[in-house]
Amino acid sequence: MVIKKQDESVLESEVTRLKPPPLYKVMLLNDDFTPMDFVVTVIQKFFGLDREQATRIMLKVHREGVGVCGVFPRDVAATKVEQVSTYARQHQHPLACVMEEN
Repeated sequence: MVIKKQDESVLESEVTRLKPPPLYKVMLLNDDFTPMDFVVTVIQKFFGLDREQATRIMLKVHREGVGVCGVFPRDVAATKVEQVSTYARQHQHPLACVMEEN
């Protein structure tokens, strides 16, 4: 029971539920020039996967044109895309890395 004086009011707390932030898929796109070994190295280096997992993703990129390397919050995904793109350019490969909402 809540007792209140005439000039006082009682505030009830309201629980707001926040939606988790959207996640983004980071994907590599196939091209006819980037060596498969380089793609495997990129996946291992920037996504922390072992050689077997990286090879599976590389083969998916090779056969299907695109392969998902991971799913991350927007800022992390954008950083991964930039890191991979910069690394590929530094090594003179046209490897494309993109992100899209999951």
